[in-house]
Amino acid sequence: MKATLFASAAAATLVGLVSSSPIDARGEKWTAWKENKSPFHFTSVYHVVATPDQVVNGTTPTPGEPGAIGYYNYGINSELDVICYNITLKGVTGGYQSAAKTATHIHEAAKGASGPPRIAFPNPLPISDDPSVVRRSVGCLTGPFETGILSNGVDTGAGFMVKEIEENPAGFFTDAHTMKYVPGVVRGQLA
Repeated sequence: MKATLFASAAAATLVGLVSSSPIDARGEKWTAWKENKSPFHFTSVYHVVATPDQVVNGTTPTPGEPGAIGYYNYGINSELDVICYNITLKGVTGGYQSAAKTATHIHEAAKGASGPPRIAFPNPLPISDDPSVVRRSVGCLTGPFETGILSNGVDTGAGFMVKEIEENPAGFFTDAHTMKYVPGVVRGQLA
């Protein structure tokens, strides 16, 4: 119950943060809280700019949608195995497609390589009548995680904990997949 309340408070605070102020540079603590008072804390944060030129299929460069960009902001509390997210996609067209339960993920793989999804996020939804302009998804997830992708009969999110991202952020990337750009519409490494 504590983790659920934490996640709800975190999501509400992230929504407020989106509408009130910019976010600090990648990897630094978010300090844009009103009077610097946060109802919770993150043990780490990641601000990733995802672009089409970073997408690969295996190790083969496979550019995503030209002109698209993704802003993936993550706050992690590894003590509670919680990840909060504020994801904004711009210039992404068409519907989502993935074998996973959603098409927006954190995958485990180094730059230039593909890897299994470890966390599946709700797909960003249009914030206006024009779905190609801006899509957004904001909230928090608490482990255990499930992606819907099986490897040797086990879900690729099974047993994954967000502390693994903190231990090696360069070994993880975030992306989204669409029907036209199945390997990825945009991609960005966490470090």
